[in-house]
This record gives sequence, C-alpha cells and structure tokens, in this order.
Amino acid sequence: MPFSLFPFLAFIAYSVAALVVAQRLYHAEGPRLKVVFSAATLGVVLHMLALSQSLFTQDGQNFSLINVSSLVCWLITLSFTITALRTPILLLLPIIYGFAAIIQLLVALLPSGVQMHHFEQSPWLLSHILIAFITYVILIMATLYSFQVSYISHKLKQKTPLATGTVLPPLVQAEQLLFRLVSLGTLLLAVTLISGAIFGENFFAMQNLHKNVLSLLAFVGYFTLLIGNWRAGWRGRLANILLVIASVLLTLAYFGSRFVREVLLNQ
Repeated sequence: MPFSLFPFLAFIAYSVAALVVAQRLYHAEGPRLKVVFSAATLGVVLHMLALSQSLFTQDGQNFSLINVSSLVCWLITLSFTITALRTPILLLLPIIYGFAAIIQLLVALLPSGVQMHHFEQSPWLLSHILIAFITYVILIMATLYSFQVSYISHKLKQKTPLATGTVLPPLVQAEQLLFRLVSLGTLLLAVTLISGAIFGENFFAMQNLHKNVLSLLAFVGYFTLLIGNWRAGWRGRLANILLVIASVLLTLAYFGSRFVREVLLNQ
C-alpha cells in the first residue's frame, strides 16, 4: 500500500469514529461502542504506520513540525482510546477523534519539512524528548478532562438532569483522576526541566531561552494549581483557567519556535 494513503485512510477512520460518537452521544442506548472503537483502533493503527514512515528515514529521524504534531496527536488519541475502555469520557471523544482527523488531513495535504536528528548517537537526548512528549500528553489530557469535570459540576449545581444515554463518572471520582493526571504531569515536567538544565548542552543558549522560560512558567502554573487545590480546595472554573493558561504556555514552548522557524521563516 502506498504510504501516501495512510493519512487519508486514518482521516476517514477517525472521522467515522467522531461522527458515530457525536450522532448518538445522547441516544437512549448510547453510541455504538463497537463501531466507535473499531474505527478508532483502525485510525490509530493507520496513523502509527504513517508516522513510522515519515519519522524514521534512512538519513535519520525527521522531527519536523508536522511530524511532531502528528506524533503528539497519536499519543493523545491512543491514550484517550485506551482510557475510554474503562473510564466514561464519551463527551471528549468527538473532539479527540475530530482533531486527529484534521491533523491527518493536514499531514496528507501539506508538505513535510525536514528537521533531521540522529538519536542513536545521543541516547540521553532521546530519553529527554520521550519524557517531554509523555509529559505534554498527560498534561493536555488533564486539561481536556477538566472540561468534562466542569460539565459534571455545572449539571449538579444547576440540578439539571443529564440527557438520556449520557454516562458520566461521579464528580469526586472525576476530580481525583484530574488532579492525579496534573500531579503526574507536573512531576514529569519538573524532571524534564531539571534534567535539561543539568545535562543539556544548549539549555541556556539564547535560541532555547524562550522555550525554557515558557516551560518554567507553565510548571509554575501547574504547581500553583496543585498547591491551591491542596491548601484551599481550588477546582471548577479557577482550575480550568489555570490549566488552560499553563497548557497554552507549554504548547508555545514545545511548538512555538518550530512554527516560527519552519512556517514563518521557512527554514
């Protein structure tokens, strides 16, 4: 099968999964989960095959902006698909699969830049990047999950009955999972920053300054939320605002410089 078909097929599979969930989200019997997870699993597999071809080349590892974005999207989609098997997060799935479909369409239509690396020559750098990706995925998952937590809280405060077929976890359980994700992600972010400062050769270089400052500010935001939740019980809208701000800062740190260099400056 030609490689160029993989992103298109993944786009179709993700689109089917998103549409099936969205159309029957409030149906009395709920979405057809077998169809949803079959389409989503097919999309994840096709997405992985496309990534394996675009990331790993004979000349090294191509970590261009579009490839890195696709990799992060794949990790998030895979994580949410696995989580959905045990945790009621159906409200988030149309967003997750819809975004994954858009990313795959962009991969198929846009030309891929070149950012070659040779991680086999630097195992430490590979470990650092893997931890950074995992950290980002966990914290973005927490940010997205916080919107479902806010939705549950809003329904309880308004005493509005949920639509027939809607399956949501208890608020206390949902909040516990949310702050566990934030705690784990914040810990890994601290490990990433500390290890980068100690072992990174160019950590304090001018070209990396903005990335490190933004990452540090994001860490402060996540850590402040955890302390506020522990000492003052921060949750709800305040938690959402802090999570969104911190996640935007982290996204700018991870992708901002790549976007400027590869898209705006076309280097």
